Amino acid sequence: MKRTILIALALLLTLLPLACGSEAPKETVTLQLHEVTRSVFYAPQYIALSLGYFEEEGLHVEITTSGGSEKAMTALLSGEADLCLAGPETGVYVMNEGKADHPVIVGQLTKRDGSFLIAREPAEPFSWDDLRGKTIIGGRAGGMPIMTLRWVMANNGLVDGENCTIIDSIQFNLMAGAFEGGEGDYVTLFEPTATEFMKAGKGYIVANIGLESGEVPYTCYFASQKMIEEHPERIEAFLRAIYRAQQWIETASDEEAAKAMQPYFPDASLESLMAVVKSYRETDSWKKDPIMQEADYERLLAIIDFNGELNGRPDFSELVNNTFAKKVSGQ
Repeated sequence: MKRTILIALALLLTLLPLACGSEAPKETVTLQLHEVTRSVFYAPQYIALSLGYFEEEGLHVEITTSGGSEKAMTALLSGEADLCLAGPETGVYVMNEGKADHPVIVGQLTKRDGSFLIAREPAEPFSWDDLRGKTIIGGRAGGMPIMTLRWVMANNGLVDGENCTIIDSIQFNLMAGAFEGGEGDYVTLFEPTATEFMKAGKGYIVANIGLESGEVPYTCYFASQKMIEEHPERIEAFLRAIYRAQQWIETASDEEAAKAMQPYFPDASLESLMAVVKSYRETDSWKKDPIMQEADYERLLAIIDFNGELNGRPDFSELVNNTFAKKVSGQ
């Protein structure tokens, strides 16, 4: 009898992990993230991490801050990363170099420029004419922040080199420090840096670049063609988690969204994060699904072309693969 009980207990202990739903080994997706400075602009991604959406999809996501789109793309093409988050202009540039194994956009995260124009003094009301004869720190040449800024300023009668000067030689992560150090009359900053900058009395937010520029596929997820061919299930699982986060933030309160992201912004107060969430929500900066629209892509090409950086117009169907995004969002 005792032997029978021991055998039964041993069998129970063997089966218990299965009955309790023990975790199966997770696939690991290394996300090379174009994140020169961590920004609430990428809120759905942090929410997907914080709320465990990736884990529920069987993925362990490792984020690496790349320090630039070029580095993120290099990591992707070299096989160091499975996916990368970067501006779509990077994909356009790679395709125009004639690379047969060019990366493909599989999902879109944001749909506007996420930067704000910061002045040294408050301006109520603000007028773009205030920038005439002034110097603006705008980001690195060829990047979306400075190209969108030039586009917006030109639409308001301001031309770099004629009636204003845009500085394009300062790295993105050094712009706030340069402005604080006395360079430039204006600077463009992402959140939460912009709000923290204003709270510290270092500058004043006077305009939202994204509202002025209109919708554009500003930040996207890229995958290599090899990844699409060999591991389509990983891309689908990843985007399903992103889509869940995009949907979640639509109905979540500013406080709920701020609390979900706070682990990824330890230096920002909850109040600041709530203000930033409110700002990006009011300006409709986040995509509600990861599908890129061709009309928005054409606006992107128009902005790049205006800046003199477009050497060719890659076909939408060659650079963008909406298959996964449409599937996870039920379209």
